[in-house]
Amino acid sequence: MAEPGPSRGVFVLAVNPCAGRGRALEDAHRAAELLRTGGDEAVVLSAAGLGTLVGLVRDRLRAHALTTRALVVVGGDGMVQAGLGVLVELAAQGVDVPLGVVPCGTGNDLARHLRVPLRDPVAAAGRILRRLDDPRDRRLDVGRVRFADGRTSCFATALCAGFDAVVNERANRWLRPAGSSRYLLAVLVEIARLRTVHYRLEIEDAGGRRRTERRDGVLLNVANTSSIGGGLRIVPDARADDGLLELFTVAPLGRARFLLLFPRLFSGRHVALESVRIERVRAVAVDAPDVTVYADGERLGPLPVRVDVLPAAVRVLA
Repeated sequence: MAEPGPSRGVFVLAVNPCAGRGRALEDAHRAAELLRTGGDEAVVLSAAGLGTLVGLVRDRLRAHALTTRALVVVGGDGMVQAGLGVLVELAAQGVDVPLGVVPCGTGNDLARHLRVPLRDPVAAAGRILRRLDDPRDRRLDVGRVRFADGRTSCFATALCAGFDAVVNERANRWLRPAGSSRYLLAVLVEIARLRTVHYRLEIEDAGGRRRTERRDGVLLNVANTSSIGGGLRIVPDARADDGLLELFTVAPLGRARFLLLFPRLFSGRHVALESVRIERVRAVAVDAPDVTVYADGERLGPLPVRVDVLPAAVRVLA
């Protein structure tokens, strides 16, 4: 594809070709067609491996930062996570590239939180165009995860370190069914293995006060946005622009009580239950034996981790 002239900008679309049961690449080109209607160019970048794709995106944005109108991620929350990592790197170097989202994944929880149209790439691209020249600077907080070995990772929605992480582990091994129903089926399978996790937490609360405590639970999330798993509204009042995260925990429950709790997660009615605890934090260190953490539906690695927030880290076109 020819490079645009000096007066034209470029939308860079990063697409996971496997997302949406193979539909993502088609959706990317449909979105690109609309994004070109304003006179800008649109470049679709795709690769079979996520690492290769991230490298392509990073190189492209570094070389053409001044002419890039936005990085548009086409895929699910895991693809958004990969794109955010690149944008956070660039922001640290003083390069501010906006983020647009065309949801085409399993959960699409960031898109749900931002009210981006689902299953309609043209409508999602239209939303990006309308927000592009909005004088209001809408910015997204980004969660940051630090591991004991020095690795770091970013997330948009939530870090999971309990029952939901185990569910993710199972759901990601399955090819069918598609969409959030795969997550729900994995929930039913894993309830039979429900176990209490013994956490050690180091918490910095919203006021900057620090404390260490031990807490038992079946669920633990550090959330930036309101939902996980394709619409489970674990923290229905979460905001992704307040410079804080939400620590969500559920105390030990038997299988029968957990089954009663689970449907309430879709409506947010669980927040009134005695077993549920939600608190706003600046940072939290989490440790527990034999727990692998997930964020944005992607496997990150074993505990311990320290999670904090990068306030207003990325401009978001939503």
